[in-house]
Formats: sequence, structure tokens, C-alpha cells
Amino acid sequence: MIKVTIDNILVEVEDGTTILQAARKIGGKVVPPAMCYYSKLKGTGGKCRTCLVRVSHSSAKDPRPMPKLVASCSTPVQDGMVVENLTSPEVIDARKGIVEFLLLNHPLDCPVCDQAGECDLQDLSFEFGMAETGSDEVRREFPMTDIGDRIKLHMNRCILCYRCVYVADQLTDKRLHGVLYRGDVSEIGTFIQNAVTNDFSGNVIDVCPVGALTDKTFRFKSRVWFLKPVNAHRECTRCSGKVTAWMFGKEIYRITGRKDEFGELEAFICNECRFEKKDPADWVIEGPRQISRQSVISANHYEKIKKQSIIKPIEGEMEPQEF
Repeated sequence: MIKVTIDNILVEVEDGTTILQAARKIGGKVVPPAMCYYSKLKGTGGKCRTCLVRVSHSSAKDPRPMPKLVASCSTPVQDGMVVENLTSPEVIDARKGIVEFLLLNHPLDCPVCDQAGECDLQDLSFEFGMAETGSDEVRREFPMTDIGDRIKLHMNRCILCYRCVYVADQLTDKRLHGVLYRGDVSEIGTFIQNAVTNDFSGNVIDVCPVGALTDKTFRFKSRVWFLKPVNAHRECTRCSGKVTAWMFGKEIYRITGRKDEFGELEAFICNECRFEKKDPADWVIEGPRQISRQSVISANHYEKIKKQSIIKPIEGEMEPQEF
């Protein structure tokens, strides 16, 4: 086992573990944000640069710092490595610059975007975004297109994380979409407007960190914080059949894959489960989905508290609530 320190917290991990994976083992705010990395997709990472961290000690054998900030999603840890994430002002400044860069061409669509309330870029902008930008260039614009009868592509919102491309490469027999052109004119699209119709194409919606790929069957139906997410399952021959059903009353508005604490799918689901099974009778409802209390989706979704928070004024600390 290798010992690595991240934001003054020591953790032991296996050899070959990246800094980001080691931080996820600790959890909490120590984990750098990641807009392109996806642990279940091979080859992802190193594109968005939001997970940059500072390595102040390379290893126990070589205590010298690394000369530049490194991408935590692709940098393996070394024994004795010391990493600074939120404890480094240099990292914070760099992350603010990266967020500004990601927002250069991103429109202010949050009031009308179906991804609002569960958008990684929205959360990142809230924490590291700046009130004003240093750019006065005109944003690039693309027409909205359909890349299938159930998927709408808003290229204006895309940050070119490549996640949807890796999903198509690794989950389907034949990829029909990809990144076209180069440089600042790069865009996600299909050749001569082919339709993406394979059995697992809907997973591109779940892996997209922004609102570039949206579900046409859910489009403009409701805000996510008005819905109640519940765990549900069914017998399916194509996938695990384990999903999150988003309900309003007794009606299912949409079906998504179950996501973990880092916003990644626990298992990919098929299009039949996602788009065609909207009748509650098709599902076995297991119970409410556990949603982070920091998420706007959890607003007004009350849970039974095991222990109230306790303030200790003399010690200057507080014991958190337990749910």
C-alpha cells in the first residue's frame, strides 16, 4: 500500500491509483471536481483541466515539488506524495480560470435548461465562477439538432468533455457520432445527420455533465427539484433494470440510471427501460432515492434524522446531523 497526503489528510491506496481516485477514497471537499473523467469509461480524463492540483512533494524518495499543476485524474500517486487541492491558492486561481474558460462559449441557459439543478458546470460556477469575464468575444452558436428520435443536442452548451463519445465507443457496436473539425470550431455531431439509435444510446444523456444532451421525452416537462426520485427495478434482458424513477405524484416523468456520490452511473441502462417504461406498474418501487443535502433536488424532501446537530461553544466545534 502507498501512503499519500491530500489537503493534510493521510490515506493509504494501492499502487497505480491516481490522485483523484485517492481523493475520492477520502471523500468530501477534498475531492477535486472532474468534468471529463469517468471511472467506468476507459481513456477519459485530462481534457477539462478542472481537477488540477499542486504536488508539493513528489514522493518520499524525491521530495521536490512538481514544477506545474497536474491533472489529478491521470497522475498516479507515489509513496510519500503530498498533494494540495483546496489548501493551495494557486490551485484555486487556476480553477477559477478554467471555469471562466469553460463558460466562454456556454450560454446563460440555466433558466430554460433541463439540466438545471443537477448540472456539474452550474455547481462549479457557483463555487469558482467570477462575476465578470475578461472576454468580450462573441460566443459561438450552433443550431439545435436531433441525434435520434429521443435525444436533443444543444451544441452551444457543450464543453467537449468527450464522455458521450467514449460511451458510444465502449457500450455500442458502432459509434455514429463524434467530435468534428478542430480547434475552436470543434463540435459534437453525426456524419450527414445520422440518427443515434442503438440500445444504449440514452446513456449519453446521463454522462453529459452539462445540458448539451437532453431527453426529448422529458424536455420542458418539469424542474428536477419538483420531482421525487425513487429507486426502482424491473426484470430486463438488456441491462440490470435498476434505475432512478423521477415521479410527480403517481406519474413517472423520466427514468435515469442510478448515480453515486460523484455523479457517475452505478450501471448503464438500456433505452427500453429509459424511454419506454413510464408506467409505474412496470416497476417495483423500492423507496426514496438518497440525495445529497447540498443538492437543490433535496429541497423539501425531508428525511428522518437519527441525531440532531450539537453545538459545543466552549470547544468551538459542532457535531453534524446524522440521517
